[in-house]
Amino acid sequence: MPHKLIRLQRSSSGLEPRPPVMLAIAGDSAAGKTTLTRGIAAALGPDRATAICVDDYHRYDRAERHDVPFTVLNPDCNYVDIMEQHLQLLALGRPILKPVYDHGSGQLVRPVLVEPRDFVLVEGLLPLHSKLARACFDITVYLDPPEQIRRKWKLRRDCAERGYAPDQVLAELDRREPESAAYIRPQRQWADICVRFAPIEGRAQAPGTPLSAELLLRPTIQHPDLTDVLTDDDRRTVHLKLIRDADGRPVDALHIHGYAPMPDSLGCLANGQRSEALAIAQLLLVWHLLEALD
Repeated sequence: MPHKLIRLQRSSSGLEPRPPVMLAIAGDSAAGKTTLTRGIAAALGPDRATAICVDDYHRYDRAERHDVPFTVLNPDCNYVDIMEQHLQLLALGRPILKPVYDHGSGQLVRPVLVEPRDFVLVEGLLPLHSKLARACFDITVYLDPPEQIRRKWKLRRDCAERGYAPDQVLAELDRREPESAAYIRPQRQWADICVRFAPIEGRAQAPGTPLSAELLLRPTIQHPDLTDVLTDDDRRTVHLKLIRDADGRPVDALHIHGYAPMPDSLGCLANGQRSEALAIAQLLLVWHLLEALD
């Protein structure tokens, strides 16, 4: 009698679904992962895109974490092995029963059925932490805002949406810093595209000026030839140049001013405002996803 794995393979032969295109968006808390993911999913359409957050794989709820010696940034505070299994299943086009962490209540609630569509968008703290998880993705992104901006975003979000007091948020940021350095920021090295939203360096800007974006386009995937796309008018707001990355390797840097014109369907922020730089970053990632599907 054939081995059980062979029997299982035979029983599913000819019924395998088409594998989806997998996109990972990693970054620290309040780096903008959900905002970036939401815009890409909206551009692709609900019938074609499935979006999940791997922060749902927390091992402990908020109350239980008071008694453990690490934060949610630590892999030991998460079911990384189950996350890896689920990413593999999604990459094969198969559904999963995903855990759900409610950020409002801080509790682990009833899991939900997730069925992959043409595109699976995965965002969270640790999607690129392990080699096995990274192997599931076609395109990988790391969000790398300046730390002072990320802290401001986290303070605003956690106080407005999650019921924290400002001193609690600041204390938690300080407590998380060693694990952010140990587990979150090292994921940057595995990203095909690094995205940084920040003011234009060396230029005085009035309060309320939209942030610009810098996208480091690493040669780990094939990027569009932007030199033939950008016109002289475009180059006033979008610049492409070759620079050295943090590791000394050459990389294309696409700089997008915050006032570059873009369609209204992209670039939406949680507060109802828009960011043209965010819209172009989302548009570039949509291009990559569509190219990978063909």
